[in-house]
Amino acid sequence: MIDEKSISSAGAIREKYELVIGLEVHAQLLTNSKMYTSDATTFGNMPNTNVSVITLGHPGTLPKVNKRAVEYAIKMGLACHCSITRKNVFARKNYFYPDLPKGYQLTQDKNPICVGGHVPIVLSSGEKKDIALTRIHLEEDAGKSIHLAGEVDTLVDFNRAGVPLIEIVTEPDMRSSEEAYNLLIEIKKLVKYLEICDGNMEEGSLRCDANVSVRRWGDKVLGKKVEVKNMNSFRNVARAIEHEFERQTQLLEEGKEIVSETRTFDATSGLTGSMRTKEDLNDYRYFPEPDLSPVVISEEWLQSVKAEMPVLPGVLFAKFVDTYGLPEYDAGVLTDQKEIALWFETFCSHTKNYKSASNWLMGPVKSYLNELTLGIADFPIGPEKLAALISLIDEGKVSYTAASQKIYPELLQHPQRSPLEIAQELNLIQESDEGTIKPVIEAVLAENEAKVLEYRSGKKGLMGMFMGQVMKKSKGKADPKIANKILTELLEQ
Repeated sequence: MIDEKSISSAGAIREKYELVIGLEVHAQLLTNSKMYTSDATTFGNMPNTNVSVITLGHPGTLPKVNKRAVEYAIKMGLACHCSITRKNVFARKNYFYPDLPKGYQLTQDKNPICVGGHVPIVLSSGEKKDIALTRIHLEEDAGKSIHLAGEVDTLVDFNRAGVPLIEIVTEPDMRSSEEAYNLLIEIKKLVKYLEICDGNMEEGSLRCDANVSVRRWGDKVLGKKVEVKNMNSFRNVARAIEHEFERQTQLLEEGKEIVSETRTFDATSGLTGSMRTKEDLNDYRYFPEPDLSPVVISEEWLQSVKAEMPVLPGVLFAKFVDTYGLPEYDAGVLTDQKEIALWFETFCSHTKNYKSASNWLMGPVKSYLNELTLGIADFPIGPEKLAALISLIDEGKVSYTAASQKIYPELLQHPQRSPLEIAQELNLIQESDEGTIKPVIEAVLAENEAKVLEYRSGKKGLMGMFMGQVMKKSKGKADPKIANKILTELLEQ
């Protein structure tokens, strides 16, 4: 039974307090070597095999900046409309943790490589909003602490230590968990289009911390910030935010103080728990890394990176809507994955029926891929063959039913064959000659004289029955458009 009192109370809380969210998103960069050394970055190798004296911070070792990582960060900055910092200085962020072998992290402090910018999102209501970014900076990842069930000791794998990261920091610009969720979707889409990160949260290559606070509507001052960590999916980020809103507003309603702290999220219970208060955090004592010279991004270098930029999802979305005339829903689905979007672009170079192309790709093609867990690169039918099948339908040579249920399955098994060849072999070519179709319709009407009288007395719904009989008698070969036209003419006499 629905507790209407609880629903009313929740609604009142929403009207009283405003939710304020900022995100910090870490994306592991798809380089072959680490941020400051040539050690491998391959995921899944045996523990502590992707390490060297530089990764482990041995005395006398010298780091060297990974040029490709810098270029990947620039690409993300350009995609997010950021200003690119030309002179980049790296800093030591000092703190102790078992998985931090050097006792400090090499990162950027005062001058991040990308400043400002925004990421556009679209909400379920159709509202569009630009989420402002504070910065995107380069840094190295830490190792990984492993706690085995039943074991009292903690093991440390340093393979991940030193893997290059970009940290994308937003302004406290979001006001709902939906906005945060949609922003993460867009960030994942961007890094995958740019091919700078695989976006895999399960493997930890894309991670997110949420900064959550609440304040009364109309207040200008932000409430005390709570940072939530350890969320392994976008859905869990949204859940953690919703829980924090409820927890923090309940504290305020009870007259209690919100503690500025770091909390962890338990996906099983849906609750957050305290890890440490902000007051307990160490002063990171940032200072410039003495072993790294500033990295200067010249105009020539910046222009060369710009020249490597791929077409971005927002550009393709606009093209699919404006040039191809697709609904925004179709454009959103088709641009969700870069490979699908580019396949559709090629598809549209072979047909002008863009909506039909969209329907085929979102329908039968995606169903096939999902069923077999394949990517579009593994789809056996080439875009030109599928476009030829659409042409057969558009020209009235075969029905959509015949195309989707008979020709398409045959094409999947024998993609080297042409749709027309299959249609002819299976005797699926529609009859479009009026002189051939009219006698079939006349025979159907003669066999159903009573129904003809009912139709002429006002039961227009019988048209479907007549068409069914015509298609049956013609063995599905009568062109439905022509058959419908002739049938209507004869019935209206």
